[in-house]
This record gives sequence, structure tokens and C-alpha cells, in this order.
Amino acid sequence: MTGWSSRELQFLGGHPSVGAVATKVLGPVDPSVPAFVGLAERTTHVPWSDPGSSGFLGPAYGCFRPEGPGLADMQLNGITVDHLDDRKGLLASFDRMRRDVDARGMMTGIDAFNQLAFNVLTSSRLLEALDLSKEPAEVRARYGDGKPYNFQYDGAPTVNEQLLLARRLVEAGVRCVTLSYGRWDSHSQNFALVRDHGAKLDQCLSALIEDLDQRGMLNDVTVIAWGEFGRSPQINKDAGRDHWPKVNAAFMAGGGMTTGQVIGATNRLGEFPEKRPVNFQEVIATLYHNLGINPASKPIVDQAGRPQPLVEKDVIRELL
Repeated sequence: MTGWSSRELQFLGGHPSVGAVATKVLGPVDPSVPAFVGLAERTTHVPWSDPGSSGFLGPAYGCFRPEGPGLADMQLNGITVDHLDDRKGLLASFDRMRRDVDARGMMTGIDAFNQLAFNVLTSSRLLEALDLSKEPAEVRARYGDGKPYNFQYDGAPTVNEQLLLARRLVEAGVRCVTLSYGRWDSHSQNFALVRDHGAKLDQCLSALIEDLDQRGMLNDVTVIAWGEFGRSPQINKDAGRDHWPKVNAAFMAGGGMTTGQVIGATNRLGEFPEKRPVNFQEVIATLYHNLGINPASKPIVDQAGRPQPLVEKDVIRELL
């Protein structure tokens, strides 16, 4: 999500994710729509549902998570907009008393959360985007629903409809949407798991790309599917594949990139990079470039006032 090890700048909260940086640098397209939305379902193994942290930027630049029962709180129930404005003024008066003593950015975060909440409550744009019933039945069928949720265990379900939600959110003005799809930690039953997850992901991912293309959005939206490492080339005793950090793959589409190519290659057995290895930071740098952020000339200032580079690698030149 950042291109950096989670241990980097840990004492400051770590490096911010792409979504948080986009929120900081570019801001919202629409004040009633968050710039960064995380759709990842909660997982028992918590890291698998990480939507991307705001890191040292602080909570004001964290993602918005539209989850289950919380959706009901995004609507005004028997309260007028004028009454809501009165409550907003009261909250502001309390906040002024503590603002000068907060040096950690928490008050800024609270202000941002409150502002976003008020904007969401007085606009229907975000709620409309989250309402899949407004999509034609044939479009929903093209994406599928990913059910039944097989091989989920402690990971994410294969919720195909989240990719359709992502498209609707981007249309509404969200700059960055993240989600977690399936559970690919195939220490056993690798072949059955990949056949199940792979077929479902192929359906919704191809539907998303086709959908964006038909709507004239594909050149403006980058789609990426990847994980944090690969799987071992060898099959273990349980017909599974184990962790393999030495080589990995990413699928990228759209964003005005020169696609339809494979960049890099492994040795014959898929064990190690052999030709044109691509660094994680190169991928992240390319995502920033496609968002209109120059990673080489846009350092972000941390809480100690020091400029921090977004990444230290260049973009993937073959894609530009």
C-alpha cells in the first residue's frame, strides 16, 4: 500500500498509503465524497483487510469505510439541515478550547471526520454510489456476486460486487478505492482454491475493465490486482504452495498506460527474477504518476517537519 516496509518510520506511524497521499495532495473532488475509500471486508487475520494507512499524515487522511450498520447513520433522521448546522457550531466551540495543545494532529483528524460527516449527511451522492440496486440487472450479472464464498477461512470473501461498487465510487468522485479479494494463502488445496478464486476474480476484474472502457473512463482509472508476495514454485505435502517473497506478480490495466505486455521474467522454474525485475516502489510510483502526482518532486512533510519522499524508485517506464 505504500511501497515501504511497515517498519520504516514506525515511530511516526509509518509511511502513508497511496490513498492517504492522494487525499493530502489532491484533496476531494466533491466535499461530500471522501477522496479515499476502503471496501475491504473485516478479516480474522487483520492485515488482510488493511485498506491502507494514513501513516505519519495522521487520521485526517485515513480512508472512509462504509460498513454495514454504519450506512444507516449516513442519513438525516428527523433532523433539519439548520438543526445540524447548530450542532456543528457547538462542536466547533468545544474543539477550540483544546486545539492549541494538540501537537499530534488528532484535532485535525477529528475536524476532518466531522466535516466529512456533515457533508455526507447533507448530500446523497455517496449514498447513491453505494446503492447497487441502481445498476441494471445485466451489469450486476456481468460482475457476478462471487458466491459461494469458498476457502475463506480467516481471509476475505470473494465479493465480486465490490468491484462494481468501486466503479460507482470513482464515478462519484472518489480518487482511490482499495479492497481485499479472497484468501490466497494456499498452504493446502492450492489447485482447488485457485480454480475457485481465479474464475471468480477473472469474471469481476474483466467486467470492471470492460465497464470502465465502455464508459470512457479506462484511461483515467488505474486498476491493479496484486499481493504482497508470491507462492512457492514447489508443491508441498498438502498439495499447497507456501510463502515465496522472492518473486511476485501484479496485474495492471487502464490509467492511460501502454498495456498488453509482460514486464520482467523469472527463471524456468519461476523461482527468481531473471530479466527486468520490477521493484514494489516502481509500481507505487506508477500509481502516483497516473494520479497526477510526481513522486520524484513531491515529498511529504512528516510530523517532525522533515520532508519524506513518496518513494525512492522511478515509474515503470515501459508502461508510459
